[in-house]
Amino acid sequence: MEQRREATLQASETASVSSSSSSPERAVYDDTDFFTTQRNDSQSSLGVASLRDMTMSSSDDLMYRISPISRLPSELLICCFSKLSSSIDLRTCMLVSKTWSSNVVDLLWHRPLCNTWPNLQNVARSVQEPTSYYPYCSLVKRLNLSNLSDEVNDGTVQPFMHCKRIERLTLTGCKALTDRGIVTVVDGSTSLLALDITGLDAVTDHALKAVAENCPRLQGLNITDCSKVTDESLTAVAQSCRHLKRLKLNNCTLVTDESVTAVARHCPAMLEIDLHNCRQVTDQSIKLLISRGRQLRELRVAHCSQITDNAFLELPKHLTFDSLRILDLTACYQVHDDAVEKIIETSPRLRNLVLAKCKDITDRSVNAITRLGKNLHYIHLGHCAQITDAAVIHLVKTCNRIRYIDLACCHRLTDLSVTQLATLPKLRRIGLVKCQAITDRSIMALAKYSREVPPKQAGPSLLERVHLSYCVHLTLHGIHALLNRCPKLTHLSLTGVQAFFVREDLTAFIREAPPGTEALEKKRLQLLPANLMNLPAEFTEHQRTMFCVFSGPGVNRLREYLNSDAPATIYAPEGTMYDDRVARITDDDGEAEYSDTDQQVTGMMNATGLGVDDDDMNDEDEAGEGSQYGAEADA
Repeated sequence: MEQRREATLQASETASVSSSSSSPERAVYDDTDFFTTQRNDSQSSLGVASLRDMTMSSSDDLMYRISPISRLPSELLICCFSKLSSSIDLRTCMLVSKTWSSNVVDLLWHRPLCNTWPNLQNVARSVQEPTSYYPYCSLVKRLNLSNLSDEVNDGTVQPFMHCKRIERLTLTGCKALTDRGIVTVVDGSTSLLALDITGLDAVTDHALKAVAENCPRLQGLNITDCSKVTDESLTAVAQSCRHLKRLKLNNCTLVTDESVTAVARHCPAMLEIDLHNCRQVTDQSIKLLISRGRQLRELRVAHCSQITDNAFLELPKHLTFDSLRILDLTACYQVHDDAVEKIIETSPRLRNLVLAKCKDITDRSVNAITRLGKNLHYIHLGHCAQITDAAVIHLVKTCNRIRYIDLACCHRLTDLSVTQLATLPKLRRIGLVKCQAITDRSIMALAKYSREVPPKQAGPSLLERVHLSYCVHLTLHGIHALLNRCPKLTHLSLTGVQAFFVREDLTAFIREAPPGTEALEKKRLQLLPANLMNLPAEFTEHQRTMFCVFSGPGVNRLREYLNSDAPATIYAPEGTMYDDRVARITDDDGEAEYSDTDQQVTGMMNATGLGVDDDDMNDEDEAGEGSQYGAEADA
């Protein structure tokens, strides 16, 4: 037998030498059967004399009998199975064979579906089963119970104490959970990378100390609205979890400089930190956080009213922060032009800058912001009432990649500013609430309307959300043009614009107004104290009457109605547009409607908060009609 193999090998080598150099050689391990490719005797004589002479091991024989797809390596099988998004499809594949099952089980249990109570019960039973074919408790890497937030309690999470390899744990809104439930899950979970317990008002320092003791690899922590958490546990987390990169402490009102300073000193890899409404935080900790956080990309200190110019002016000289992309200083009233100039100087690559309600900033700040150039995508200057047309025009000319801009309550702005803003090629969202000097000329510019340029040459507008509440000089003609030239428009707020809110045929397409005083009182009784600030302002019947916000399908229906062959009354003459009842409202309450200090106007303006840009920030719930800064965006 050995002699025959040697003869065969010699014959093969001889044939190889005699063949033309331009002919491709046959692969040594060709994945095809020889009798399907060798069609004549001359070819077959080069390799094997006959089938009888072939010897094949039992394992090779088995591989040739099974299907080709089953001979794929596990890496390729897993890659194929990962394309299946349905858990039902994955379960079906798991039942095909042991090979498929072993490659699918990780994908199926990596993030078990717990969107219904029966599903959650099945998962809980499986992870507790000691004799199961697979160790399911060790396969769970991501656990999200937020879809069942109203039903989850300490007993619900008890079975998951066996899952020690969880990397991401999301318990958002599970208000019945206490320290006991959190400690049960995190005990021994050394693999935990991200924990979200937003809205768990019952959680205290005890739970976070358990996190600090058991989760040294933690990188993300969200304890928004956990109002009982103090510096004691947060300092322990900062000292033990030194890989922390993302920290959200929104509305944790007991947080002070002590814990923020600990984060700055012990967590050098910090990328994002949100201190919204942490009103005890001062310049001291913010200055240390910025100077030590060389990788910091997002800093949000909205409503931290104790922050002053010194937090930025006292930063180390000749130090730049090229990583910083997002800075939110909403309602930091003590920030002035000097601080803004320093911010731009040290953070030249800022993309999102929020200065809403920094009422003392002037054109100096805007002129400094222009140095950001093409880096700037998102700018919020709402309630910066000292800004003028000159600064806005300069901003547009130098920062032509702006996609979102909010200039609410900048009452000095005129059509000159908006006409220039309309030239921004990437503009998607604009807020002009209570810019009462603007007219239809601005709207026509936003709609890219020109008598000289045909619509096809002008091109469609990219605008998606336009906020024009209390722009009292607007008419139906301008808004109609805006609707027709902005096919992507999904939101249009016109509260307080008399050309709309008094017309029953037009308000038929608006979305439902926020609840009145009685409804809000009932809802207030159902909420935890920490969540009361998230309620919209109380609306009187008069305010509900003026409410006029078109959203989603309502925008399309309004467009179709105005484009239909409706009666000529759609464009009613100015003299007959409003009835006597409305005229009395305007005469008697005109000052209340447009006064900056009047509480009724604040309530109405809250109903038209601005959304955030989808490319820069996460969109909030459309029903909430607010940005991440809450309903105050337009107040």
